[in-house]
Amino acid sequence: MENSQLFDVSFNSGTLFSFIAYYLLLISIGIYSARFSSTGITEFFLGGRQMKRFVVALSAVVSGRSAWLILGVSGMAYSRGVSAIWAVVGYILVELFLFIFVAGRLRTETEQLQSITIPDYLETRFNDRSGILRIVSVFIILIFMVAYVAAQFSGGGKAFHASFDMPYAWGIALTTGIVLVYTILGGFFAVSVIDMIQAICMILALVILPAVAIIEFGGFNLMLSALNQLRPDLLDPMALTAGAFIGFIGIGLGSPGNPHILVRYMSIDDPAQLRISAVIGTIWNVVMAWGAIYIGLIGRALYPTQQLLPGADTEQLYPFLAQNHLHPLLFGLVLASIFAAIMSTADSQLLVAASAVVRDIYQNLIKKNVELPQQRLVFFSRIAILVLVVVALLLAITAEKLIFWLVLFAWGGLGASLGPAILLTLFWKKTTKWGVLAGLVTGTLIVVIWNQVAGLKNIVYELIPAFFVSMLMVVIVSLCTRNSN
Repeated sequence: MENSQLFDVSFNSGTLFSFIAYYLLLISIGIYSARFSSTGITEFFLGGRQMKRFVVALSAVVSGRSAWLILGVSGMAYSRGVSAIWAVVGYILVELFLFIFVAGRLRTETEQLQSITIPDYLETRFNDRSGILRIVSVFIILIFMVAYVAAQFSGGGKAFHASFDMPYAWGIALTTGIVLVYTILGGFFAVSVIDMIQAICMILALVILPAVAIIEFGGFNLMLSALNQLRPDLLDPMALTAGAFIGFIGIGLGSPGNPHILVRYMSIDDPAQLRISAVIGTIWNVVMAWGAIYIGLIGRALYPTQQLLPGADTEQLYPFLAQNHLHPLLFGLVLASIFAAIMSTADSQLLVAASAVVRDIYQNLIKKNVELPQQRLVFFSRIAILVLVVVALLLAITAEKLIFWLVLFAWGGLGASLGPAILLTLFWKKTTKWGVLAGLVTGTLIVVIWNQVAGLKNIVYELIPAFFVSMLMVVIVSLCTRNSN
């Protein structure tokens, strides 16, 4: 049977109603938050450090997942089977560690140093009057963040195409427009509250869809039997090479260096509440991860060959499965969950990138000794978001890489460059400015070079060697420059 016959999508009124209602809610939150976010740059980029534990927990978790989880991991589980679980184990454990041991210390130190951004923190922490740490970290953030946002917009284009047979470019444009409106209006406060709502939407969809599909297929045991007959290794959690296993587990090493996750910790009103946030966030992470895995497994049982999927693309399994197995209203929820995953990451990354432009470049480099009105800074922040959206949009339209690998490249670049520097700065008193600089440069270069050399890339995910070599460089250079300013 042809794909077009399998995937005949119509704009059901129920689906369209739930989908539109969801986005009207998001835009309304952006409008409601606009007044608060317009009062100052700290409010616009950090919610005035007034965010509550539940909002911080869910927004931190969901902002790190993106379309990579819903479209990428479910597609990987379709191709690999149960062994795809290792792609989520690493980040769940690392983010639990971050909540318990890193978040509180980062929150306290950034408030004491009056730091709004990660480059802010690095510069003030080491009293770097040269501005070199700020310049290098901003460059790294902008390069990888724009690629990351472009991957989210690309995911939106795929989701609209798979769900409504909309042209890919139109789907990207529509996704971009929605994110742009509420992010520009409401800033960090709106983004965090919306991310919390999107986290709830995602977990409902990731639980309901595989449950319904498995029941309709005939039950869990029948699904396992079908997968075993199709390919026994689909049920083997260790059916992967040592390099792939290490690479999957190592994905979690990206979390400490991704600023859109770290700023969530910096925004909480009471650092003592972060342990409760850790419990909430970890439960959410586990349930969402298993939901994506089960979607891939039941999808493979229902559609044994990849050619049965729209465009023979495993990343379109999730919306395709939902359209064929859920009531139109629930299908609307699934569509919303896809865009929740995409937008909850894109909006957070846009804010981080914009803060790098306005706070780090404009305010602290170009206008370093000039007192600037807060409202002007907020206005420029909104302009920066608009410009960054246009750049990411152009990249998304021309990008040919799969969401999964484009996200992993950006995730790895940020994790390997910023992650070791942040962790050692927080926990090792002998860390120096020059050590941090060496780690930033080393991590970035190794990720880029490793990603481009096929022989290296096939051995292990570039984040793994880059992270540890970057950390080693921070230590070595810090010891060598411990008496330098």
